[in-house]
Amino acid sequence: MIIPIEKMRRIWGELISIDFATRTGKFRNESTDEVMSFTVMPYAELLHHATLGDLQDFRVGERAIFRLHVNEQEEWVWLTYIQDEMNMMNGHGEYFFVDQVDAAAGKITTTWAKGDMTFVREKGVVIETDKDTRYWKNGQPAKFSNIKVGDKLRTQTHGTGSGKHRVPWEVFLDEESLLKFQTEQKTVHAQRILEEGAPGYIDEASASQVVLTLFNEGDAQIKLLKRGGIVRIAPAGEDRKPTSAPVSAKVNMIGKNGRQTKVTLDLKAGGDAFHPVGLVRLWVD
Repeated sequence: MIIPIEKMRRIWGELISIDFATRTGKFRNESTDEVMSFTVMPYAELLHHATLGDLQDFRVGERAIFRLHVNEQEEWVWLTYIQDEMNMMNGHGEYFFVDQVDAAAGKITTTWAKGDMTFVREKGVVIETDKDTRYWKNGQPAKFSNIKVGDKLRTQTHGTGSGKHRVPWEVFLDEESLLKFQTEQKTVHAQRILEEGAPGYIDEASASQVVLTLFNEGDAQIKLLKRGGIVRIAPAGEDRKPTSAPVSAKVNMIGKNGRQTKVTLDLKAGGDAFHPVGLVRLWVD
């Protein structure tokens, strides 16, 4: 088990900053206004536009759930996922059901519930639109005036710097519009993994063989793996970028480790570059 489970907090917050080189950042806990620091674990799931993503996909100000764990000093800083609002609602089959529309104020009062209303998470949820809010219906641009009482919406929202507010960048009036954004994100992420390689940990290493745990975000490369196939691997730094030129290896075994993929590789050369618990990138030739 890679992801710690003993102590965990899931906090709704507003992203304040990200340092891509160190994979660290800060967010504001919208329940308390406390500014919290985080360090992104190499295997963290970064769920954006209702699918897998990476740090560069998130915008400063975006509202999301930040899952934190304690480090050796019992500080809540280890982050194992950022889940944007679209992903959370899509994964749970939930919507904002429109109860009232205030066109003059640009506000929509809703009930947050499952699509069949068998579970109501929260009533009286207010969505506060502004001049930058975009609306989508049938995968095409729409208008605030297209929203009617009884509609069910999903959103991508940001905060306002204090308190708990939902100000949408995007309002999706139907499933087709959300799926359009999701499909675009899947395409971007798959291309990124094909170019940058599937990330993972080095579990075991010798001069002639390495055993890797590949993170599930590398699915675009993992699907191409075949026993006996040729891959290239390179050690990576804390920013998950390669620290040296890749070397060739032959796939010996492929298995699953929960949601991750376990791969044993026979090295042709360059085994000295790989060390247990280090990070790695893998490309399928």
